Amino acid sequence: MRRPRRRRRRRRDSVGPEPDHLVVMVHGIVGSAADWKFGAEQFEKLLSDKVIVHRSNRNMYKLTLDGVDVMGERLAQEIVEETNKRPQIRKISFVAHSVGGLVARYAIGRLYRPPKQTSQSSQNLNNTNKGTIHGLEAVNFITVASPHLGSRGNKQVPFLFGFTAIETFASYIIHLIFGKTGKHLFLTDNDDGKPPLLLRMVDDWGGVQFMSALKVFKRRVAYSNVGHDHIVGWRTSSIRRNSELPKWTDSGSKIYPHIVYEELSKAETMNQCTDVADVDSCMLEERLLRGLKLVSWEKVDVSFHNSKVRSAAHSVIQVKDPVMHSEGADVINHMIDHFVL
Repeated sequence: MRRPRRRRRRRRDSVGPEPDHLVVMVHGIVGSAADWKFGAEQFEKLLSDKVIVHRSNRNMYKLTLDGVDVMGERLAQEIVEETNKRPQIRKISFVAHSVGGLVARYAIGRLYRPPKQTSQSSQNLNNTNKGTIHGLEAVNFITVASPHLGSRGNKQVPFLFGFTAIETFASYIIHLIFGKTGKHLFLTDNDDGKPPLLLRMVDDWGGVQFMSALKVFKRRVAYSNVGHDHIVGWRTSSIRRNSELPKWTDSGSKIYPHIVYEELSKAETMNQCTDVADVDSCMLEERLLRGLKLVSWEKVDVSFHNSKVRSAAHSVIQVKDPVMHSEGADVINHMIDHFVL
């Protein structure tokens, strides 16, 4: 993947136009807006004259247990309110950590507006007419260690050690720990007869345009830990099968020492799953894969295997704490250097 030149740091010109690009940062489960403090500061330093950064604050702490859908509704309303306060905003991007990536995917489905109806001749002359997110141009949709394929079985949650019995037991009790959000992550939320929420979210379902919204972004990026992330496994965060996980080597880059592999995954059609013993989980996971791979993804694989704090990789990749997790700063820099304005 071609790497752009690093951008020089510029201060916002007090007499210049206000930035018209809103960057919404979304935290993970039991988290808060403070989790993105370091990331937001870096965006503001490097892109201060181009973007306005907003750290979402409507789903903090225990509110993250209310379910992906409820959190998504809150985030959507928060974005409406933020854009109403800033009439100059014309573009929108998302940077979301962990379950925040799923919440952001839900929210954009609620905020999606289809293309304006025009005559056939007008469409031929102007092929830029496409859907928007609450009337705004959709630019970057970036997730960081997000469980796109859920957390159900198949070693998707590494701290369960890949034991089928433990993974199965966890699916029965997860709601006691993480509430409705836990049921969504483990795909056990089918009490009302509907498919699990994450399965609905790889389609346009029930009047919510989940995939249409995801498609309108200029780029979709998935940052993933290749190991030592005990919360979110490599496959679910990078939207891959086991057979698709790449071989990687140490970075060798002085600028991005923890970026160990990059690829552009083009939109494709998935095959049926035949090589996993747990047929039920396999079928669900394959359907999630097939849906998400209908759009292209930039995949950026990260490793902290030589770090003293590698056991906290799930937080380091975000730089949740600027002192303890400072080794993840190059991941944030990579994100900014490749950010499309």
